[in-house]
Amino acid sequence: MYSRLAARGVRAAVVVVGLLVGALTAQMPSARPDLVFGMSTALTGPAADLGVNMLTGFESAFAEANAIGGSRGRRLRLIALDDGYEPARTAPNMRRLIEQEHVLAVVGNVGTPTAIAALPIAKEHKVPFFGAFTGAGVLRHTPPERYVVNFRASYAEETGAMVDACLEGTGLGVTEIAFFTQRDAYGDAGFAGGITALRRHGLENDALPAHGRYERNTLVVENGLAEILQHSPAIRAVIMVGAYAPCAEFIKQAVECELQAVFLNVSFVGSASLAAALGDVDAKVVVTQVVPHFAADLEIVRQYRKALALLGNAGTPNFGSLEGYIAARILIRALDASDGEVTRESIVDSLERLGRFDLGLGNKLELSPTRHQASNGVWPTILRKHEVVPFDWKDLHAMLGQASAK
Repeated sequence: MYSRLAARGVRAAVVVVGLLVGALTAQMPSARPDLVFGMSTALTGPAADLGVNMLTGFESAFAEANAIGGSRGRRLRLIALDDGYEPARTAPNMRRLIEQEHVLAVVGNVGTPTAIAALPIAKEHKVPFFGAFTGAGVLRHTPPERYVVNFRASYAEETGAMVDACLEGTGLGVTEIAFFTQRDAYGDAGFAGGITALRRHGLENDALPAHGRYERNTLVVENGLAEILQHSPAIRAVIMVGAYAPCAEFIKQAVECELQAVFLNVSFVGSASLAAALGDVDAKVVVTQVVPHFAADLEIVRQYRKALALLGNAGTPNFGSLEGYIAARILIRALDASDGEVTRESIVDSLERLGRFDLGLGNKLELSPTRHQASNGVWPTILRKHEVVPFDWKDLHAMLGQASAK
C-alpha cells in the first residue's frame, strides 16, 4: 500500500523536476510573458506514479523547447496541482488554474473520475482540455466537443484489442473472458468497451460475462475475485481496468486460489508499478500501451530519452512520461504553427489545423475539426522477470493454451 514515505519521495521528485526545469530555462529572455499551462493530477496517493510520470513527460518536452527559445520566442511554463486522483480535489484545482493562474489550457490530467469533475469547468470557461491520461468515452464524443482534444487511443480500443486477440483463432468462448474493474467511470468505460467487442464476437447477453469490482483507492478485491472464481465455465482470461495496487493484489490472490488465466490490463494501470507490486508472483500478465516501448528505436522515442536526460535523476524512462512527452510535443507543434496572439481559442484552432502529421512515432497522427483524438495506436506488452517488454498478440494463443492445460 502507498506509504507516507513514498508520498514524500514523490513530492521530492516533483520539486527536483521543477527546479531542474527552472534552472535550464532561467537564462532565457523574459521580455515576453510566458505561455502558462495547468495540470491537475495525482502527485500523492496510490495513483501518484501515473501523475508524476505525466508531469515529467510534459516538463521534459517544455524544457527541451525552452532550451532553444521556447515557442515563438516565449517560454513554456507548467503549473501542476495535486488532486490525489480524487474528483473532489480536482474541481477547486481547475478553478484555481483557470480563474487565478489564467492558464491557456489544462493539460495531461490523470484519470476518468477526475476528468468528469474537470470537464464542466473547462467547458464553462472555454479552456482547452488537452492530452488527458484517460481513454474514457466521456472525452470522445461524436462530433467532438471543441475544447476537448486527446492524444491517446480509447479504453474501448484497448479492451477491443484484448478481446479480439483472445477470441480470434484460440477456441475461447465469449463467456470464458471475465472483467475486473474499478467501481467508477474509469472501470465502467473499460467494461463498456470490452462488452462492445464481445458483441462483435457473438455475445447476446451482456450479463453473462463474469464481472468483479472494487472501490477506487482501496485494495479490497476479495468480493470481485469471488465473482470470477464462481463463474461457470471457468475463466481463462481476465480483462482488468484498475490501478496498479488493487490489480496486483487481485492477481496475487487469484494465483493463490489457482485461477489459471491470463490477466490483461489497460495502459492506465501503470505497467512498471504493476510489475514492481507483483514482484516474483508467477502469473501471465499482459498490459496494453498507447505509446511504443520507451526503449524503441523510433525518432520520437530517441528524442524523448534525450529530453528526459535534461531532468537528471527525476527522469527514468517509462510509458507514462513518454505519453506526456508526445502529448506535449503535439501541443508545441500547434503553438509553433499558430498565427497572431496565442489564446485559448487559437490553441484549439491550431490543433485542429494540424491534419495528418508525423512525429516519428511509426504511425501517422491526425487532428481536425471532426477528429479530436490524434492516435489510435495500441501496443501490447508483457511482464517478464520484473520488466515490461514488447509482446506479439500471436503469442497469446500459446499462453491461453498453457493456462487451460494446468
